[in-house]
Amino acid sequence: MTARKILILGASYGSLLGVKLAAAGHDVTLVCLPAEAKLINEHGAIVRLPVKDREGLVEVRSGDQPGALRACGTANLDPARFDLVGLAMQEPQYGSPGVRELLSAVGSSRVPCLSIMNMPPLPYLRRLPGVDADGCRAAYTDPTVWDAFDGRSLTLCSPDPQAFRPPEEPVNVLQVRLPTNFKAARFPDEAPTVMLRELEAGIEAARFDAGGERIALPVKLKVHDSVFVPLAKWAMLLAGNYRCVLDDTVQPIRDAVHGDPQASRAMYEWVVALCGKLGAAPSDLVPYEKYANAARSLASPSSAARALAAGARNIERVDRLVQLVAAQQGLRSAAVDETVRRVDGWLERNRLAAA
Repeated sequence: MTARKILILGASYGSLLGVKLAAAGHDVTLVCLPAEAKLINEHGAIVRLPVKDREGLVEVRSGDQPGALRACGTANLDPARFDLVGLAMQEPQYGSPGVRELLSAVGSSRVPCLSIMNMPPLPYLRRLPGVDADGCRAAYTDPTVWDAFDGRSLTLCSPDPQAFRPPEEPVNVLQVRLPTNFKAARFPDEAPTVMLRELEAGIEAARFDAGGERIALPVKLKVHDSVFVPLAKWAMLLAGNYRCVLDDTVQPIRDAVHGDPQASRAMYEWVVALCGKLGAAPSDLVPYEKYANAARSLASPSSAARALAAGARNIERVDRLVQLVAAQQGLRSAAVDETVRRVDGWLERNRLAAA
């Protein structure tokens, strides 16, 4: 196995994938805020996750892995020194000072780039047949941050694992509550796809020492040939995450999905049908029943809903993106329109309060 040098922007989901890559023997650099970088460099990144047939959570520390993991800020980084760049920040963060300049350098370097975002980077949309990417720019906080990218050097990985930072813990601790897989689409070109499949195999083969027993850990990287596989998350987000947002409050994902199962299923299947119209095969997507069952364990509001309740002036707008893509296909959903209206309302109030 070739040890790769991997740069990941973002230390939340980034630390989850980063620890998995370090366990496979790779050299990982996380880009994050100074306080995060200090803690990670002094104490490592710590990921706690449930493992089937084991009680409690298994704690994985980056410092105990065969690969190296370190953290830094945005300054003095040359993306060309890395074999792969991961994008694991929330979409609005890419326009912030320092991050914007680093992202532009990543795009210009043409180093293979794996996005680990719910919101597909704008250039990825150009890989989807029948989608007018320029017609979707309104869904992005600042679409110009993606202008340096060539779609051939960028692919998308769905951040399906559900993870959070426990509020009582330091920010170098991440806890996984739904240990599903990262599902990545291949690159258009063969060489970076081969590298991605090597990373997939290395994570699959890695074992963790749990009290003298070598065990496999959940949360793998799975590489798929279809560009539509990462879009399976769209139906989940619209049926669950964004329906956490009510007019004046927010609710847990579990309640958003199971409080009105008929409405949840209708929303989910409408988004699945949209993906199908774009060209997705049924095997690219996830059946509603599987999602609904997983949602029973999601007892907190989604990150988007929590951000709105905390006063965020920008969040990822997959709801608006789906609305725009659907309109290009001649489709419309009153339920999606209502979701977009509610999110718009929260953002407008938050921006007025911050003014």
